[in-house]
Formats: sequence, structure tokens, C-alpha cells
Amino acid sequence: MSRRIAIILGHPDPAPERFCRALAAAYAEGARTAGHTVTLVDLSGIEIPFLRSQTEFETGPVPENLAAARDAVVAADHLVLIFPLWLGTMPALVKAFLEHIARPGIAFRYRDKGLPEKLFAGKSARVVVTMGMPAFVFRWFYLAHGIRGLKRSILSFVGVAPVRETYIGGIGAATPERRAAWLATMAGLGKDAA
Repeated sequence: MSRRIAIILGHPDPAPERFCRALAAAYAEGARTAGHTVTLVDLSGIEIPFLRSQTEFETGPVPENLAAARDAVVAADHLVLIFPLWLGTMPALVKAFLEHIARPGIAFRYRDKGLPEKLFAGKSARVVVTMGMPAFVFRWFYLAHGIRGLKRSILSFVGVAPVRETYIGGIGAATPERRAAWLATMAGLGKDAA
């Protein structure tokens, strides 16, 4: 079954040699080969202002330069977030983007009583994180704390489920063969829209 996929490339550095870019391209190629529709949102090329008040978050307009990205995320069946681990979590650029997209009226709706309505129910996601440390250290020693917060407090809050993660560790010391294996894995995930 063909799916609509939005890939959010969250590396703030637009340099083409960043491995996150290669991972996004491999996932997109695998997905397109399998007949899925893919939209790539490259956050490094978008000016994303910070929200500075509750009023702005709840009732302010989404900046015009984020309208296409918002529409891609809303239309998608499956979200893929790809970014490097910075200080134990996502870069600030990714968080700023999610604050604009996962806001009332887009990703959830307040109710008079009880928890908000999850407007992204039915979407699934994969979070792909690159890091300098070994992935098992992040997962077991640090308990993947920064990514668990993303999964539980943002994606799950708006209804995205399941949310799967791929941790790619030791990126700085990876051999060309190891990088090629990671790219092949990403292409396979894209083919399966997983």
C-alpha cells in the first residue's frame, strides 16, 4: 500500500557532506522505489522563529515560510525525523519547528474537559538520530532521555503511533563500509515506509 511520507531533515548545517543528508536521501530513494510519495522538508534552509508566549503558541499564525512544511506533515501518513544528537536531544532548530507544527488546531485540539483531541492519530513515525558516542551508550547509560521526551511529550501527545527509532552511533569514526550499510538499512526502511 502506497503511503505519503514527510521526511524532516533536521540537521541545522546545510553542508552537503552531513551524513544526515545521505540518510534522508537513502530513505527517500527506497520509499520512492516502492511507490510511496515523499516530501522532504530540509530545516537548514528555513528561517524558523522561536515562539515566545503561550498566546503565540495557541493562537498565533504559522509563519508563511512554514506553510508548505506544515501541509506536508498534516498530509503525511508517516513522518521521518532525521537529526544529529546535540546535548543529548534534538537541535534547537528541530524543537522550534515542532513547536510551530505540533500546536493547537494543527496537531491537537483542546476540549472543554479531559485531554486534548489528537489530530495526528493514524500517523506513524521513525526518528533517526546520529551521534558521536556509541548508540548503546546513549540507549542504555543515558536511557535515550532526550529522544524519549520527543516520543512521549510531542509525538505521542498529538497521536503519532507507533514511533520507532534508529540510533546511529560512532558516526565520526565510521568506515565507508559501515556508512554504506547504514544507508542500505535506511533504503530498506524507506521501501517499507517503516
